[in-house]
Parts: sequence; C-alpha cells; structure tokens
Amino acid sequence: MVDVAAPPSLIASRSRQRRSLRTWLGRKSTIAFFLALPLIALIAVLVVYPAIYAVHLAMLNKSMERFVGFSNFTFLFKRETFWMVVWQSCLFAITAVLFKAIIGFIVAHFVHNIPAKGQRKWRGMLLVPWVIPPAMSCLAWLWLFDPSYSAFNWLLVKLGFGAIPWTGDADWARFSVILVNIWIGAPFFMIMYLAALKSVPEQLYEAAEIDGANWWQRIWYVTLPMMRNIIAITALFSLIVTFANFDIVRVLTAGGPLDKTHIFGTWAFRVGIEGGDIPLGASVSLFMVPILAVAAIFILRDITKRGSEV
Repeated sequence: MVDVAAPPSLIASRSRQRRSLRTWLGRKSTIAFFLALPLIALIAVLVVYPAIYAVHLAMLNKSMERFVGFSNFTFLFKRETFWMVVWQSCLFAITAVLFKAIIGFIVAHFVHNIPAKGQRKWRGMLLVPWVIPPAMSCLAWLWLFDPSYSAFNWLLVKLGFGAIPWTGDADWARFSVILVNIWIGAPFFMIMYLAALKSVPEQLYEAAEIDGANWWQRIWYVTLPMMRNIIAITALFSLIVTFANFDIVRVLTAGGPLDKTHIFGTWAFRVGIEGGDIPLGASVSLFMVPILAVAAIFILRDITKRGSEV
C-alpha cells in the first residue's frame, strides 16, 4: 500500500528497492545459494566445528585441564618418530597418487577405445575395487599377505622363488600398503579421466593426424593439455584423501613393523586413543593441514593461471 502523504521521491525510492529485491531473489545464483544453504550448514556443523575443536584440544595438556599453547607441537618437533611419520606420509601419498594417475590414465585410454557397446561392462568391472568398502578389501589383501597362508608366497614358491615378508619387513610393508591404496584408488582416476577423454573434440585429433602427429604426439599435444584441469583436480582430491587415509594401514600393518608404516591418521590414533593423550593426537592430525594447504595452493594456482590465459 502506497502512503499518499509520503513525498514522491520517497515513494520512488521504495519502489526501486522492491524491484531490486525482486531482481536479486530472481537470480539463479541466489536461488542456488538458498538451496545449498542446508548443506552449507551441515558442513559447518560436521567439518568446521570439529576442526576448531581439534585446534582447541591441541593446546591443552594430557589431562585436558590446562592450556599449554604450542607445547604439544614443540614436543612433537623433538621426536624422531614424528619426522619419520611425516616422511612416510609424504612418501605414501605422493607415490600412491602418482601411480594411480598413471594407471588410471592408461586404463581410461583402453576403455575409451573399446566400442560403445562393451564400455559399460568394462567400466562396471573396473570400478569394483573402488566401490567395495576399503576395510573389506584390506581384509582380503591381509589374507594374501599373511606370513603363513599367503597366496602370493604360495605362488612364488611354486615358481621357484623365495617367500616375501610382505608385512614383516619395513620396506615390503610400505610397498604393500601403497600397492593396496593404488588398487583401491586407481578406478576413481580411470572414471574421471574417461569422462575427460570423452569431452575432447575429435576434430583436434583429426587435425593433429593431418599434420603428421603420431600416437604419442597426439597424447602429449592434444589429450594432456585438454585434460590438465581434470588431472590436477583429481590429483588434489586424491592427495587429500590419501593423506587422511586410515583403514588401509590400520588393517594391514597397524603401523608396524616398529612404526615404519605409520602415517598421520594411524599415528594420531596410536598416540591419542591408544596412548590416552588426546591433545597430542590432535596435534599430530593438524600437521596434515599445512602440507595439504601448500599442495592445494600450488595446484589451484596453476589451474587459475591457465584459466586466465585462456
């Protein structure tokens, strides 16, 4: 209802405000924001609050009764085991992500070149390791690595080779947990790269072939540049998940032998839950944040730079 006693300028101003409000509410971005608001609130409750609480815990003493500042962090810096865990976590994550990316890229090309009728069957079979719950997969691999009943060792002995201490030797134990992580995670890379391959225009390959490019040159100068953003985002996501991995190491080796396969997640559990020092365990888990932040900055900056060039 319009107030007839109000001056014309005030009436016009209110009218403009109502129109701008209707325009703002009619935007797709505004509608999308309101639709995503429940999810944003859920993430804030399930992610932001635990993260803030973890920082709070990391600054308390063992009994969680006294504020000690950064004492837990300085204590960790003086422990050799901590630096060994940092090294093993980086080795585990970088090696696993690198091989998952290579294997996923090769398998994606294999599936992409299969006729359309057979692709669905192959995609379904190759996704099985990723779909199965990791704990169940690790139990099956644990049986394959078992020192007494190892199927791998039985086959090696039949072929005339010696048995391998898959989880009893530090180097072989590291190899085993990385192998299982690659087996579980490679299908994710495969399906992401396969989707990216299908988005590459065939005209680019035809033009490269006309110019005399061989198979490798077409991959290097056409496929990889068109897939670089997908490759970077997939690698970053997998790096975050692999760094925070827990179940594979916990089920296969429990961090042994002699803590040689511990990563951040399993060592934080050992120190915080099994050792009864929750603040120190929280301090261990928080060390993943700066490492992953640096990786995310470099990867996302490269993507933004390429986007601005385009």
